[in-house]
Amino acid sequence: MNCPVCGGGCVQDAPVILDSLESVFSRCDKCRFRILDKSKPLKGRFYATPCSCNKRFIDEVFAHLYVILLEEGVLSGDEPLRVVGSPLIHPGFFMTAPPFLPPDSLVLLSPIVTREAGGRIVKEVPEVKGVVKCGDYVPGLTDLFLTSSPRTYELLAGCDVRAGVFTTAAGPIVTYKQQSVMHIEFPRLKNPKIQSVERHLDTHTPGICVDICAGVGTLGLCAARHGIREIILNDAWYAAAFWSAVNLHVNRMFFRVEDVAIRTTYDALKERPVGKDPVRIAESSGEQMITVYHGDCRELWKVLPQKPLCAVFDLFEKSDKEAIERFLHEWQSRVPGEVFIP
Repeated sequence: MNCPVCGGGCVQDAPVILDSLESVFSRCDKCRFRILDKSKPLKGRFYATPCSCNKRFIDEVFAHLYVILLEEGVLSGDEPLRVVGSPLIHPGFFMTAPPFLPPDSLVLLSPIVTREAGGRIVKEVPEVKGVVKCGDYVPGLTDLFLTSSPRTYELLAGCDVRAGVFTTAAGPIVTYKQQSVMHIEFPRLKNPKIQSVERHLDTHTPGICVDICAGVGTLGLCAARHGIREIILNDAWYAAAFWSAVNLHVNRMFFRVEDVAIRTTYDALKERPVGKDPVRIAESSGEQMITVYHGDCRELWKVLPQKPLCAVFDLFEKSDKEAIERFLHEWQSRVPGEVFIP
């Protein structure tokens, strides 16, 4: 499918991503590299160019970024290399060694970059597919009761859509997101939330599983990977709901489904960024029924089947325990079954 941000080929089916993992960030026999001290300024203005295999060690890429920020007046040359920003690798997966980056494999997340510098970076640094200016907050929705306005980072140049690969006991899941409007989630060798959901599913084997605040759908799709017959994903944030639908589509071959229909567009959802009454935006056909809604989780009971189900409640912000208890009380008074917090 075409990428909804840049119109290109950023979004590929899960098997394509999985088949690339063994070699995507590996070096060839001609690749050379140096390890730079990130706590010190870059010495001189030197950076190596990509190897003949079109890959370059990540430290050399950051040296190139540092030089551009120097030339654009963003840096003075006294700052340590690490101030350039954070590298978000595409595709992201658990790695045991620093990567050698091919073209369009990195989204730069930086609090200091300017629009002019971002444009130069995307044009001149082949490994960088997008540049995002970030702040000291989490983008998207973090308020369970939707009383605060959502905030986003700023995509300055290029495209910031990237994939992450998450391991489950039933096999991997590939999830896409637009990084400027969603929180960062780094794949790990063992994901405690996924493992917690898997243990719960093994013990209870529910017929229906609902991912109440699904984000991009990782936990709900994990349940689908384990063969739960009916899955419902929901999120009030437009980007989370849309990418949940995309991720259902790109992983469809791992489920017992015949087809996946996405019934809206990214631009259409942006016009109603925070959902109220749940609206169905995607569903599968086949033996497994997987549905994606965009709406307030407090109103989700209106579209749920009136029979016992397992609700997975993974809220990003868990510090307001009183609000969580109030929500759980409302939910359990309307929806039969259990609520599980991973």
